[in-house]
Amino acid sequence: MTLRTFLLGACSALAFAGMASAETLTIATVNNGDMIRMQKLTDDFKTKNPGIDLEWVTLEENVLRQKVTTDIATKGGQYDVLTIGTYEVPIWAKQGWLLPLDNLGANYDVDDLLPAIRSGLTTDGKLYAAPFYGESSMVMYRKDLFDAAGLKMPDAPTWDFVAEAARKITNKDKEIYGICLRGKAGWGENMAFLTAMSNSFGARWFDESWKPQFDQPEWKETLDFYVKLMKDAGPPGASSNGFNENLALFQTGKCGMWIDATVAASFVSNPKESTVADKVGFALAPDKGLGKRGSWLWAWNLAIPAGSQKIEAAEKFVAWATSKDYTNLVAEKEGWLNAPPGTRTSLYASADYQKAAPFAKMTLDSINSADPTKPTVKPVPYVGVQFVAIPEFQGIGTAVGQQFSAALAGQISVDQALKSAQQLATREMTKAGYIK
Repeated sequence: MTLRTFLLGACSALAFAGMASAETLTIATVNNGDMIRMQKLTDDFKTKNPGIDLEWVTLEENVLRQKVTTDIATKGGQYDVLTIGTYEVPIWAKQGWLLPLDNLGANYDVDDLLPAIRSGLTTDGKLYAAPFYGESSMVMYRKDLFDAAGLKMPDAPTWDFVAEAARKITNKDKEIYGICLRGKAGWGENMAFLTAMSNSFGARWFDESWKPQFDQPEWKETLDFYVKLMKDAGPPGASSNGFNENLALFQTGKCGMWIDATVAASFVSNPKESTVADKVGFALAPDKGLGKRGSWLWAWNLAIPAGSQKIEAAEKFVAWATSKDYTNLVAEKEGWLNAPPGTRTSLYASADYQKAAPFAKMTLDSINSADPTKPTVKPVPYVGVQFVAIPEFQGIGTAVGQQFSAALAGQISVDQALKSAQQLATREMTKAGYIK
């Protein structure tokens, strides 16, 4: 053997050993803008953790939920880090499907997490998911269209004002629609919006005996109002529009108002992404004068499935992506406007963030005002603002969402949608033992 051959062989062996020692984390995440941005910034993580590689599975919201739920329930083990919502965390933690996040590092500062967000991710005193971004909901609107129509948006509008304004600023000939609202079926898509809206109309999913309430006048008023408003002032094909579709419509100047997640405020205000960035105003989610606004409470979070073979590496990634250092990294690379919102007290104490984000205070006020323990006007047996925190809700909520999306599309009437919702919810709740 020549010296050259020996050296080449030795280098190959070392390279193979290096490859073998590297761990690859498979991360399932949603295709929202903040998550896409995180993927672009992971060179920072890799530099700090040279032995860890990252593989991304990026999916649309409904598909992500389906695949992640199936995988964790069947112990499939496809993913090392999961992106899951506030709904799943306490349910999955109680099932033993998630690992507690006890080792996020000395500098993580868990006490800096906003109490409203942290409480929804905590079970028996332990944190089971770390929030990547948190949100409530708000009205985003075009100030120029309001000015042209002689309208002034209140800081705390009513649904009646919103509906009147939406109809006034609609100009279908110019493809400007007064309002964009979620219509795509899914418990976390149209039903997130409609459940929060229904709370403000005095509706509830279940009464204190777990009987579904879709046969009550409050739900009829909610759905009638929504369908008529979208028919008069909404874009065509609204029954197919979720968060991302409405975001695109608003950014291209086709929506006069959009009521959705506070996290969208940075996207619609970013001149690199939005053609109306300098024309956007913000207001609290609307109410009907009953003491509840149509706002929700949510976080997209990173969690580690129980039984993971790569716990230490997964903990390092979760800590990196949800840390104060990550917030500062985004601010440095992308500007303070794009810092992931709604998770840390320190962000809202930052003068730089407050200066860059005119929506900061309204976001924080919206998050703090949402009460998952008292989400409705009338008493209910469940916790959750825009969802019901029981395992059965995922299936029931999506089935009801399909009925309401069909009503929006004009395939069935509002009355038919409500009747079907009542029947299917009653059937499933009886089967699950809630209704005796």
